[in-house]
Parts: sequence; C-alpha cells; structure tokens
Amino acid sequence: MKVFDHIPKVRPTTELLDTIDSPADLKQLAVHQLPLLADELRAFLLYSVGQSGGHFGAGLGVVELTIALHYVYDTPAQKLVWDVGHQAYPHKILTGRRERLPTIRQEGGLHAFPHRAESDYDTFGVGHSSTSISAALGMAIADRLQGRDQQAIAVIGDGAITAGMAFEALNHAGHDGANILVVLNDNDMSISENVGALNRAFSRVFSSKTYSHLRENSKKVLKNLPPMLEFARKAEEHMKGMVAPGTLFEELGFNYVGPVDGHDVIELVQTLSNIKTFKGPQFLHVATQKGKGFLPAENEPIKYHAINKIERQAPADVVKGPTKPKYSSVFGQWLCDMAAHDKHLVGITPAMREGSDMVAFSARYPERYHDVAIAEQHAVTVAAGMACAGLKPVVAIYSTFLQRAYDQLIHDVALQNLNILFAIDRAGLVGEDGPTHAGSFDYTFLRCVPNMVVMAPKDEAECRQMLSTGFMHPGPASVRYPRGTGPGVEIANDLTCLPIGQSETLRQGHQVAILAFGSMVAPCMAVAEQLDATLINMRFIKPIDRAAIILAAQQHELIVTVEENTIMGGAGSAITEVLSAERILCHCLQLGLPDAYTDHAPPQRMLAAVGLDSAGILRSIQQRLAEA
Repeated sequence: MKVFDHIPKVRPTTELLDTIDSPADLKQLAVHQLPLLADELRAFLLYSVGQSGGHFGAGLGVVELTIALHYVYDTPAQKLVWDVGHQAYPHKILTGRRERLPTIRQEGGLHAFPHRAESDYDTFGVGHSSTSISAALGMAIADRLQGRDQQAIAVIGDGAITAGMAFEALNHAGHDGANILVVLNDNDMSISENVGALNRAFSRVFSSKTYSHLRENSKKVLKNLPPMLEFARKAEEHMKGMVAPGTLFEELGFNYVGPVDGHDVIELVQTLSNIKTFKGPQFLHVATQKGKGFLPAENEPIKYHAINKIERQAPADVVKGPTKPKYSSVFGQWLCDMAAHDKHLVGITPAMREGSDMVAFSARYPERYHDVAIAEQHAVTVAAGMACAGLKPVVAIYSTFLQRAYDQLIHDVALQNLNILFAIDRAGLVGEDGPTHAGSFDYTFLRCVPNMVVMAPKDEAECRQMLSTGFMHPGPASVRYPRGTGPGVEIANDLTCLPIGQSETLRQGHQVAILAFGSMVAPCMAVAEQLDATLINMRFIKPIDRAAIILAAQQHELIVTVEENTIMGGAGSAITEVLSAERILCHCLQLGLPDAYTDHAPPQRMLAAVGLDSAGILRSIQQRLAEA
C-alpha cells in the first residue's frame, strides 16, 4: 500500500481508476489489480478533498472495503447502505461521480452524504448515525417479499453500532432470518502480526463453504439428539469466542466472521465472495485504520476527521483581523467557569466532545465529564437520572441530534420538571453538511413542551448570560446557538443571569416593529436603521415576552417576526398566538425558514436563498408595506 505524507496539490496520475465509471467496469479487473486501484483511489481522494474540503479520515479507512464490496456484489440491485455516510466518498468515486468529487459540499455540487436523488447507488439517504442496519433489513425483507431473495449490506462503524437503534435492528434481523450482511467497520482496533495471522486463518475457516456445509450438515445429523446439538452449538461458540469477539452476534442470530484485515483488498474479496453465498443474517467484522495511507491522519484521526479546502497562502503583508470566538468556544469556556463555581455541574455529550468544545472541561473535570457515545436518547435520560439524584446536568447536543431524543426530552425531563440545561449547538442552517445537519426545527418542537425555557442569544456575550440563566433556572432550559462565530462582541467573565421571559428593545422607531430571535438580530439591525423601524431582541422563545408584543402591536402598523427556524409553529407563531389571545388586530409578517429542505451551500448563501439575509429581510418588509 502506498503511504502519503502530504495532500497532493496537482491531480495525481490514476490510469487504472480513470477506467472505472461504474462497478461494472470495476468487475472487469483481475483481482491482482485491485491493490493498485486502491492506491490510485486513495491518492485521488486525498487530492479531491484537498480541493473541496470535507470528510476525510473515514473515507481513507474504507478504500479497500469499498472496492471489495462493489467488486463482489451486484450493486445497486443488491442494496448497499452506508451508515452516517462520512466514509462514502470512495463509494461516490466508484459509482460514476469521480470527476464531480471536487464539487462535494459546494453549492450545486455533490451532497456530503449518500443521497437518493443523486445516484441509484445511494440506496438510502443518511447523515445521522445508526440507521443502516434497520434500512438494509427493510430492503432485504422487501426483496424477499417481491421474489428477489438476495443479500442487502449495511456498513456501520464501531461508534455507530453502540447506539440502541443499531441493536434493535440486529435483534430484529436475527429473529427474522433475512438475508442481510452487516459489515462492522472497526477503526478503533489494530491487528498485530501474530494475532492478525490467526484471525485471518479463522476468518477464512468461518467464511469457507466447507465450514458452512459442515455446520449445516451437523445440525441435520444432530437435530434428533437435542443434547448433542446444544453441545455442538456451545463448542462452536467457545471456539469462535477464543479467537474473535463474535459470541454476542451469534447469540443475536448472526453468523459471525472476523476480524478481517480491512486493508487487504484481496482477502476482503475472498471473504465476501464466500459470505455472498450464505443465507440468513451474516456479520463481518472488518478492522481498519481511520486515515489509512495518509500519515498525519493516521497519527491524529480526530483532527483529520474532516478538513477545510486548501487555500492559496495569503501574501505575507496581509494583516488579519482579530479572531472572533466560535459559539461552541463560548460554551466550552462557560462550562469550565460554571463547573468551578458549582460542584454539582456535570457535562454530558453524545460523542461530540470536540464539536461541542468540551475538551478543556473533560481534562479539568474528568470525573464530571460523560461521553455516552452515539446515544442521544440515553444522554437525555441519564441526565434525568443524575438530576433526580441531586446533580445539575448540562447536555451539550446539536440541534439536529436532539430530534432523536424527543421522547426522552418530553417524558423523562420536562414531565418531571428536572433541572437540566440543554446547550444546543448548530442551530439554523449549518452550510455544507446540508439538510441532514440543519437545526431548523428546535424552536418549534421545544416551545410546545410544558416546563421548558427556550432561549436564543443575539451574540456571544448574551450566549454566556443565557447559559448561566438556564443553569440557574430550577427546571429544564435550553440555549440554542448557531455554528461558527457571532458578531464579535466583548464577553464578560462573570456568570450573570438574565430575567427570564424579558426581551430587549435595541432601537425605537416608527410604523414597523421587527421582533427578531437569536442569530437574526444582527441582520435585522441594518434593516431597522434603513426603515427607521423598532428592533426588539426577543431573547426568549418561551416564555415569550407578552407585554413587549402587545406594546409593539399597539404602537406600530406592521409586526415583523424573524427567526432562523421553520416558520410553521416557530417563534413567529408564538407571537401571533399572543396577539390572537389578546384579540389584537394588526398586520403581521412572519419571516423564517420555508416548509422545505434547503440544499447545501455556504451558510450566507443559504440564508440569502431563503430571504434571511439583510437584503432579503428588507425586500420582504418593503413588499408588504407596498401592499398595505
């Protein structure tokens, strides 16, 4: 295998890869050509992601596995489902999208994850984790019912398989007996020379036709002797348990094979060719290395999970402005400060330590830091248990991932009015990752829950104040903030709180009152200046400032609500509900995200596309005034 120590800035020569425009072309190669193809694919992946930016380490780790799967299986007729999709770039390259890969995550370019509308080979749209086994099982059952009894394949990582949904699917698949292959991409495991040789030998045995026939024929011979059949089954399990961690999957009804070296493409092809002939649930354990073939990524897999586009160096005389802190950094600093102030604080994250900036907290307070892995539902309920026992949990979670724990939020937290703070990152349109990661709905699904306090800051300083407010509040509270940086205001180091349910009038004007929420306050300021309008920073989605709404309606001809959340059921709806309840008749204009998913693009381009930049907000208000 060729190993790289830098990202190529010039497109590498890939003569063999350039002949592959579909898996049908791949199947024309001889098996001994596949290692060279893997080297070329890895080189092209390094180059193309350097051009576009994007997910990086995971794709490098599954180059050989991707080649082997498309070489052995008849895709897309045989369904191949990638979990999460971070690792699907090699899959896109081999399925007719090679020359478009440098456009990935760019406006009008390839999607960041497998996307059904993009290719027939993308059999299931993903972005969230732990869905692949359920989806592949559904496809296998559908194929069986329609007379196409063939294997469906789910590729899932060692992180994603820890989630409850994955085990629910494994339990169902083992009971159903469907023709499904689950490939565990284990990139947290290394294979030493001695152990690797032993595992390889037993993997060949477990996947061989001879072993399979012996296994099935023995069952037939012993079926009339139940004690002997049970003894044989236990002996087989113990033999496998000595050399492979597969007993659990065998108990769930799967035939376990592995671990197999995930970077030996020829070995993978041989093993998959055998497994393809088996019926019923199969489980293949593949050991890979994240970032394989690129030394910096091998050494620092977390850092190289994704990379930015490689830009040309700026001239030496260009002076950069002051660096503004990210909202996640504001949260990380606040978390450490509040932990020093209150010993009852505990921090919880569902596998997003780096993304939520909990690294410093985890180092300073390791006994109070809890990474529960990719298990959002568990994260919320374990926080509820901690709160019941006297702790004050802070759950750091992305908006789009909190959706997965909605029942726990309602039933386990809010119903019991527990003292938990939700720090909700990546709210609103997040940019290049697209609609799977956009936090478009949290105003809507949070404000309808009794006992919840819902806040959104206009800037970094207010974010810190709101975190303190929510933490000190004796009940469930949430602060939602966007990805990236804010306006760049000065942040005080204290832990002051805001009066709950109270808005802030930033500018007093005439005719038009703009009631803005969170990230939308900044673009609305320029609009308010141009229109000589009143601008109110609402701060709280729940409880809403009823007095400020009523006064604004009495003093202005037009009420404009602006939010980076879906209009349907969002913060603007909360304002019109107040006006309706008070029987106040006035003209209202609600601006926010439309009833549609917004495709990936740079965040400012996405906001402009839905009319939520300053120009779009101004245009909408002027149009409404002209119609009056």
